[in-house]
Amino acid sequence: MRLIGAPRRLVSKPDIGSYWISFSDMLSSLLLVFILALMVSIYQYYTVLSLKTRELEAQQAELDRTQIILVQKEQDLQTAQAELMGKEEEVASIQIQLQQQEDELKAAQEALKTKQDEQALLQLQLAQQETSLNEMELAMSRQQQEIDDLLGVRTKIIRDLSAAFQQSNLGVKVNADTGDIMLDSQLMFQTGDDVLLPSGQAQLSRLIPVYLDVLLRPEYRDYLAEIVIEGHTDSKGAYLFNLQLSQDRALGVATYCLQMPGLSFQQRQLLQDILTAKGRSFSDRIYNADGTENMDASRRVEIQFRLKDSEMIQKMNELLLQRP
Repeated sequence: MRLIGAPRRLVSKPDIGSYWISFSDMLSSLLLVFILALMVSIYQYYTVLSLKTRELEAQQAELDRTQIILVQKEQDLQTAQAELMGKEEEVASIQIQLQQQEDELKAAQEALKTKQDEQALLQLQLAQQETSLNEMELAMSRQQQEIDDLLGVRTKIIRDLSAAFQQSNLGVKVNADTGDIMLDSQLMFQTGDDVLLPSGQAQLSRLIPVYLDVLLRPEYRDYLAEIVIEGHTDSKGAYLFNLQLSQDRALGVATYCLQMPGLSFQQRQLLQDILTAKGRSFSDRIYNADGTENMDASRRVEIQFRLKDSEMIQKMNELLLQRP
């Protein structure tokens, strides 16, 4: 084998063996070039491979880091999802609580509305009851006034009698507690006698019409039960004698009153129905401040009126029963 580049020797004749030697050299050169090219290619391949490997490794590292980040992100996402689910559960629980509170609020509002309606009804009932109470109080006030009027009938009669006697200048005093009229026995009768004196007749003629005029007023007429003429004596003499004397004097006054010409028919009819006479002897004497008997004052004739207590009580009961 000849080295490439060695000087050739000139031959005059073609040498076939030399031809093949040259061809083999060329092939060897080509092979060498191919080998060199192959080596260069291999070198370049390995170089590129190494570069690509490093790039792949870098990419793989980046991918690993990315995968780690993704795993972390996935974990974070799972954690966030778990937290979200917890939040959703909390939200659901809060929504349930809100719904319950809303239901409770609606129930409370309905209860409040019911209470308001009940309160309005109670206020209406209270107003009605207050109106009824006011009416009852007014009715009770009227009834109380009527009862007071009934209880005050005697007081009113006594007051009106006193006023009437004063206006008539009769000089007669009316007992402020009982309404009794006391007539002086000395003016009416002589001592020990039962015959009515002219002075007594004159006094009765002036007194009785005024007396009956008051008692026969419409507001008193229905309550008048009796007019009593009572005769009284002092303690001189026996009780029975004085009893007869007092009875006769009372009867004499009653007889004169019934026969008095100045009476109207209505007054006379009333006296016939309610006038009575009775003697008390000295059972109700009058005493001085020192405890001794006042003989002059004890000899007297009293005119008294009695009211229909039973009718007044019945009237008051009717009024009380009418109270609500």
